[in-house]
Amino acid sequence: MGIVLKRVYEAASASDGVRALVDRLWPRGLTKEDAAVKFWLRDLAPSDELRNWFHANPEGWNQFRKRYLKELATEEASAALEKLHHLAEAKRRVTLLYASRNVERNNAIVLKELLEGTPKPPSSVGRAAAGRERIRKAQKK
Repeated sequence: MGIVLKRVYEAASASDGVRALVDRLWPRGLTKEDAAVKFWLRDLAPSDELRNWFHANPEGWNQFRKRYLKELATEEASAALEKLHHLAEAKRRVTLLYASRNVERNNAIVLKELLEGTPKPPSSVGRAAAGRERIRKAQKK
């Protein structure tokens, strides 16, 4: 499975394969033609609350990851994650597109790690969260 990350503002290329935007908001100043997005998976994006929190607290990467994985356990996000997993499973190259200027810490990185560590479509958030029990405990907090 070939998962690649790329800022949506970078030019599309034939080697990108299937391009999937994983942000909740459409990138500012970019047309649909220029973005060359095949799928816009809004349900995989962090909530506005979490996105704004991380923007104000960039040193809180580990907390962001934990909260984001918890959000991916929702029904809508799980369905979108399964769709993304099927795309990647088809042995195609999938390019996860994001608009963030932070290329080292963003939601697409978490998604890539999650997809690469999951051998089958996840029922919650895959092995990265060590199963449903860990998710339940995290949701209680």
